[in-house]
Amino acid sequence: MCRIAGIVNPNNKISIDKLISMRDAMIHGGPDDAGYYVDEDNGVSLAHRRLSLIDLSNAGHQPMQSLQQDVTIIYNGEIYNYKELQQTLIQLGYKFKSNSDTEVIIASYLQWGINCFEKFNGMFALALYDKRSSKLVLARDHAGIKPLYYSIQNGTIIFASEVRAFKNYDPLWSNNPDWRTYLLVFGHIPEPFTILHEVFSLQKGTIIEFDINTLACKTYSFHKPQYEYKIFNEKEATEAIEHTLRISVKRHLISDAPIGLFLSGGIDSSILTLLAKEFAGDNLNTLSIDFNEANYSEKKYQDIIIKQTGAKHQRFTITREDFENAIGDILNAIDQPSNDGINTYFITKYAYKAGLKAVLSGIGADELLGGYPSFKRSALLSKSKLLPVFLLHMAEYFNDDKKRKIRFLERKNALGHYLFNRGFFTPGQVAQILDISVTSVQAAIDKVLLPEFVNTLALQEQVSFTETNLYMQNQLLRDTDYMSMWHSVEVRVPFLDKEFMAVCNAIHPSIKYKGIPKHLLIKAFSNILPDAIWNRPKQGFLFPFREWFTSSALPISNDKQFKNMYHEMVAGKIHWSRYWAYCLSTALNEKTQ
Repeated sequence: MCRIAGIVNPNNKISIDKLISMRDAMIHGGPDDAGYYVDEDNGVSLAHRRLSLIDLSNAGHQPMQSLQQDVTIIYNGEIYNYKELQQTLIQLGYKFKSNSDTEVIIASYLQWGINCFEKFNGMFALALYDKRSSKLVLARDHAGIKPLYYSIQNGTIIFASEVRAFKNYDPLWSNNPDWRTYLLVFGHIPEPFTILHEVFSLQKGTIIEFDINTLACKTYSFHKPQYEYKIFNEKEATEAIEHTLRISVKRHLISDAPIGLFLSGGIDSSILTLLAKEFAGDNLNTLSIDFNEANYSEKKYQDIIIKQTGAKHQRFTITREDFENAIGDILNAIDQPSNDGINTYFITKYAYKAGLKAVLSGIGADELLGGYPSFKRSALLSKSKLLPVFLLHMAEYFNDDKKRKIRFLERKNALGHYLFNRGFFTPGQVAQILDISVTSVQAAIDKVLLPEFVNTLALQEQVSFTETNLYMQNQLLRDTDYMSMWHSVEVRVPFLDKEFMAVCNAIHPSIKYKGIPKHLLIKAFSNILPDAIWNRPKQGFLFPFREWFTSSALPISNDKQFKNMYHEMVAGKIHWSRYWAYCLSTALNEKTQ
């Protein structure tokens, strides 16, 4: 796990100072080592910061080059099947001087070219400079677990693992005029957009190949989600889930540095912990978060799994005072804002304190296997297509804040359903908050495009797609990345293993979504998962944010609108998450002016 940055301009002298400034803006994500590479003749400069997890020796230093020094890589992530690929490459005649997955990527590229990315099972964002063909290759993993941002400005390619690095390249870089609209509507900034103007997120499962001399580029997709159903009975589905998840957990435990699991007490983290016990044995490390507010404590359920596994467990209690004292640092940690991320901030803060360099997380199970309430609402929402648009539009005038969101259903597609379930402020509310026209709000939303095929999927499959590609992609994964890197801790997500995701997408919806939420996952591990863990109301891993927010007004802003929003939250008229989204949009707007 690392941080990368690069500047490519064949016509200008390379600015080492700018490159180093970009790299070191992300020092928190790579405190163990740093390096850079410069090709003055071709205007290529690459920089890297390292968080060492595999091959902790200097042999894993980056930028790393091929033996002939004609291919150079900077890389952020983990390739979990690198040992299998290494053996294949050895049989083909390659010799390795390190045990790092980075060197395997270089050898794979030399052997198979850009087709190598189809072979990787892991999380990665990387840049390869191929001096032989004067090409720069940027690539991002199949699930978009690791971020990579880029921009082309005045004949210059600039890229980095975090958007904050672009501000170090140019402190006057202007903001994306739509970013506050996106944050207030979606609760996050949907890809490919970012908080900065003309800075874009590389799409997942995608390669961009630049010609260094002309900056002409070609884009290739090496992975797309497939919905070709091959599993039509429950027994086959549970067996496939059990087999592929067990293998995934084994892969995700590969590390030369201390690794553990975050145990929330829910179904997903409990299953991961139980499976990890099989491979880690007595070296199973877990940690959990607890609160003084008894209604939010999951200690009872965490203790069940701790007792069953005999894990080396560390528990940390977070108080309201801890939260208030950390607000300034939380705001500094945010790279691309969303209403989420505070929980990951504290989890990874304490993981670092516990001596862990990596933790496994249960992200992805709800999205892939029907764990959210939105899956149950899909049939009801589909009937909204029968209602005239003008009637749905009138929902903007309801006094009930939840009913106002009916307006999103005037978009008679998967995006409209998603915004009804997950949206924050309606177009009219956003226009009022930002003092802009409703037309401009709608125009910004119109730029968020879903593939045409999504609207042809079964209703619950549409929900799965949007929960995965909007909520999880732009909120959970992004927040997890920058908050964990802020504390120099890697978070791994076994449910997003490429083979496990393929299995989930191969299960027919009539099997996958029937019965209780995530019923296939529960049945797949019924022999080891205690009934007390799954047979209870779904709560999710919740912090007592409403209590903390209402205890004292946070020092975000003193404007009238902020105070009104605060009092509405205290009165229970709006959810705390919408208040926090407003706070972020205000605070970060003032910070970036």
